[in-house]
Amino acid sequence: MKFADILIAGVVFVIIILIIVPLSPVILDFLLVVNISLSVTVLLLSLFTKEALDFSVFPPLLLLLTLFRLALNISSTRLILGNNGEAGAVIKTFGGFVIGGNIVVGVIIFAIIIIIQFLVITKGSERVAEVAARFTLDAMPGKQMAIDADLNSGLIDEQQAKLRRSKIQREADFYGAMDGASKFVKGDAIVSILVTIINVVGGIIIGMMTSDLALGEVVSKYTLATVGDGLVSQLPSLMISTATGIIVTRAASEDNLGSEISSQLFGQPTVLYSAGVIIIALSLIPGLPKLPIWMLAIFMFVMATIVRNNVIKAKTAPIPDTSAEEIARESRKPENVVTLLGVDPIELEFGYGLIPLADASQGGDLSDRVVMIRRQCAMDLGLIIPGIRLRDNVLLKTNEYVVRIRGEEIARGEIMADHYLAMNAEESRIPVKGIETVEPAFGLPAIWIAKTEREKAELAGYTIVDPPSVLATHLSELLKRHASEMLDRQQVQTLVDNLRQSQPALVDEVIPKLFTLGEVQKVLAGLLREGVSIRDMGTILETLSDYAGATRSTDMLIEYSRQRLKRTISKRFVGDGKARVITLDPQLEQLIIERLRQTEQGSFVALSPDQIQRLLHNLRSSLERMMSVGISPVVLTSPAVRPHFKRMVEQMSPELAVLSYNEIDSAIEIHAEGMVSIEHG
Repeated sequence: MKFADILIAGVVFVIIILIIVPLSPVILDFLLVVNISLSVTVLLLSLFTKEALDFSVFPPLLLLLTLFRLALNISSTRLILGNNGEAGAVIKTFGGFVIGGNIVVGVIIFAIIIIIQFLVITKGSERVAEVAARFTLDAMPGKQMAIDADLNSGLIDEQQAKLRRSKIQREADFYGAMDGASKFVKGDAIVSILVTIINVVGGIIIGMMTSDLALGEVVSKYTLATVGDGLVSQLPSLMISTATGIIVTRAASEDNLGSEISSQLFGQPTVLYSAGVIIIALSLIPGLPKLPIWMLAIFMFVMATIVRNNVIKAKTAPIPDTSAEEIARESRKPENVVTLLGVDPIELEFGYGLIPLADASQGGDLSDRVVMIRRQCAMDLGLIIPGIRLRDNVLLKTNEYVVRIRGEEIARGEIMADHYLAMNAEESRIPVKGIETVEPAFGLPAIWIAKTEREKAELAGYTIVDPPSVLATHLSELLKRHASEMLDRQQVQTLVDNLRQSQPALVDEVIPKLFTLGEVQKVLAGLLREGVSIRDMGTILETLSDYAGATRSTDMLIEYSRQRLKRTISKRFVGDGKARVITLDPQLEQLIIERLRQTEQGSFVALSPDQIQRLLHNLRSSLERMMSVGISPVVLTSPAVRPHFKRMVEQMSPELAVLSYNEIDSAIEIHAEGMVSIEHG
């Protein structure tokens, strides 16, 4: 254990002991001077601190200083009430200085000091700390997104991103702690007021009962001690409260508070000249003293002249000479084009008409919705979606947006920011005025309606969606649909490292002894391609380990993994415990197995074009029949046929769920709603 740790532990223990053990006036004098010195040091540190995090130890230090001050209050009260008002030279000196021979004036001045401390500085510091904590926490998602965007664009590396994320977390912790620590200052001010009242009333009662002094002498004696004790306590408390206010109101800057005040308050010569003229005008008012006004005006004019000369000197400073030859030589240097090679994993571009949706200052919450989308994808798919860059593009139409993955466009749409999207989910026959369109995420017919038509559309049974939700839903569906494209080796490494913390033996056995990171990536991408969550990485790696000796085929490993994840798949595609499915004719399954061909590029089913057309026609008829009665279609096949049939029908219906019998949980009831054959329908 370090010496500093032992010292701090000892200090805390001594402070607690001070509350119980009586002190002599000499020791109390020493400790009161220590208290004042520490408060001065903390106040100066707050003045010379550039960032709040440079003084991150302030919240616990504030608690210790408050506890120390309260312990001294108890000790001084014990001496005042138990030692005939004699509590040491420090308290006596401070009391005499404030009272100055007039008890009434001294008490009033002391009361004013307490009111200023409690109502102005302490209350203001508490409110600022509360607001700073709330706004710091609210700003965290936006700051995290900015870091992700800079990281994805190559402006910073992974180490810098970690440092910036750590700083954001420390800021949130600091301002949260300051929000709580400011309550200590408020409580200390309240206790000081109560202690003052107790000392005066108790001292007068004890003095009248235990001494032969007159009432006036008793009041004078104990009031002097009480005011001195209160002032010795309030002066450090006032400095600590001021330091608290300075710390929580300081923004990150390149200089300390003194330099910033001098440069910003006295940095405009025009303002200083104007202030000097106004101050001189005050001297024209009869009765006002002329000398201090003229001195202050002269000071303003001198400061304005000095600042003006510095500005002129800065403007006329010689500019480094750059000759034409140097310019030509610079232009001939090879251009650094490496920064132009990077592409953002995901981009959302929008026209200028949609900027209010993303601009928080205009009430837009698109950034917050993007954060929630990334979290939802992590929960549903087990995939860490990279940072999504949001930016406007003047080349797009006013209400148009484009989604890109690795620089390539995958979707485009238009939304009307000042309208609502209405979908007739209940097939209402009540007409609603609007502009016909297609819901971008699922391709459903819809209309854009004016805000004034919203209530009418809701009463008619329409489903109403606001523009940000339309855009966010489309983006969410696109991310899920293209999840396999966003899974790169670096993400797989992150998932593996996360699993290693809980199952190190499993990870060490599989990677890289049995499979490389690239082979694991192919299996995970294959699962994501069909909407299967990879959140249960432990089960997937255990499956790869179990079948490593049996096959190296990615397709087979994907099928084995799907079978192990049957509960996840059943919940994802069935959900209600009853599976209504379309099955395949056994003759069709046998034909697919017989026509299966293996090549170096993979496997395929060698059916004739006519056979494929009949197959797709029969499948489409079955799908339409199920969808017409509100059933989400699922095709159920044997395990050997499933991956090949899925590839055959993927072009016709990419979202169609094709499952095998081994992927359905045994607790689920299966009801066949149709059968697909290759015969003429």
